[in-house]
Amino acid sequence: MTADGGSDARRTQLLRGVLDVCLLALIAERPRYGYEFVESLTERGLSLVSEGSIYPVLTRLAKSGLVETYHVPSAAGPARKYYRITPTGAAALDEGRTAWTGFADAVHLVLNDTRPNPAARRSHQE
Repeated sequence: MTADGGSDARRTQLLRGVLDVCLLALIAERPRYGYEFVESLTERGLSLVSEGSIYPVLTRLAKSGLVETYHVPSAAGPARKYYRITPTGAAALDEGRTAWTGFADAVHLVLNDTRPNPAARRSHQE
């Protein structure tokens, strides 16, 4: 961890655990194709995500029946594969949002509601 309390490696680890929920949320907003995910995540401050990291997650979401794919012709090359959320995916997104909120709230309590107590530290050292 760097002196400022953060690092790309730590942020990447944190994101890895919720990337599937983030992708479901973006798909629920509107159907998207591959590179649009990277753009949307970057616009929202998650610039560490590359196309190479989202495609395995999208494939897993599709195999699990949480999203479905369809192709749209593109004037600039081959047809683009779009992803749209299924009813099962919408339910998984709701569950993921609830789980994330509970987890984030608990982490917030630990990180922000605990303060160093110099007096306790001195008595422990004596």
